[in-house]
Amino acid sequence: MSIDLLTKNYDYTLPDGFIATVPVHPRDHAKLLVYDRATDSITHTTFKHLLDFVPKECDIFLNDTRVIKARIFGKKEAQSTNDKGFVQGGGKVELLFNKPLDAHQYLVMIRGKVQIGSKLLFDDTLIATVTKLHEDGSRVVTFTHHSKPIRFEELVLILDDIGHLPLPPYMQREDNKEDETDYQTLFAKNAGAVAAPTASLHFTPELFAALQSRHKTHKITLHVGAGTFKPVDAEHILEHPMHSEYFHIPQASATILDSKRDVLAIGTTVTRTLEYYVRTQKTQGECDLFLNPSNPPQRVTHLLTNFHLPKSTLIMLVSAFIGREKTLDLYKEAIAKNYRFFSYGDAMLIL
Repeated sequence: MSIDLLTKNYDYTLPDGFIATVPVHPRDHAKLLVYDRATDSITHTTFKHLLDFVPKECDIFLNDTRVIKARIFGKKEAQSTNDKGFVQGGGKVELLFNKPLDAHQYLVMIRGKVQIGSKLLFDDTLIATVTKLHEDGSRVVTFTHHSKPIRFEELVLILDDIGHLPLPPYMQREDNKEDETDYQTLFAKNAGAVAAPTASLHFTPELFAALQSRHKTHKITLHVGAGTFKPVDAEHILEHPMHSEYFHIPQASATILDSKRDVLAIGTTVTRTLEYYVRTQKTQGECDLFLNPSNPPQRVTHLLTNFHLPKSTLIMLVSAFIGREKTLDLYKEAIAKNYRFFSYGDAMLIL
């Protein structure tokens, strides 16, 4: 078996203090490592100078998903009532919304022991009822508000009032008011993600305006799910059960993908969406594409991305562009130059 198919070979050691728990301000002052495959050369700069490196004849694709306040805290319904006849809550629970499965069923993660039929009580009279327990730890629930079933569009508005932004667990802190801006892209529009498309977090209004004036930009939607943080536990990477996420590609964007124009994908979420379209011709649905050295990109010519977790599907995606050894070499270089890692960290441009 190829060493590129062994999960252990995508590991690296990140020293203490390299995980970014807050972004730099202004956003475009983040560091940028530029790797040119044609010349095998590395340039260290800042994100502010991104347009100095992006080829002029290149279309830009971005993800316009909006992160929702997917973390809510509540309590389990008790089986007793108080002397006024009101149901009293049981033990505390934490629910992380993942995605809708249909009009009224939702895939979630729940911290706290539950069983089928368990009712979870949240602020604003929101109640979740557990309908399925999956072996991977995920749960299926239905939501009611004021005792009426609600659809996703209504649920999002309630979550905006009572929920918390689901910062990645490696930040090891609670969300705050600043995160409501920092953990959202400038062009976030379509609600549904539980993690930000982080390569886009580096744009300032001025830099984004300059990008749009020089390049044709296209928006696609992929609602980033909780599975993006799921480590690859399988010994061989191809045995990893890849998560799926809802996506939509406007027809105008699909037309560009059907052309021969060079494409810069802003982030791994955009990359997987575009590559899924190329392979399936689908413009909407569930994307479960796993890009890795044995399944390299067919359409995306350039990639902008952050620095990712060891043994993650995301570092394997980067390896699909430049190979596993080169990826790990660039990560070592980034550590040597004190780059900041993960969601609020610095960026890398692959040409």
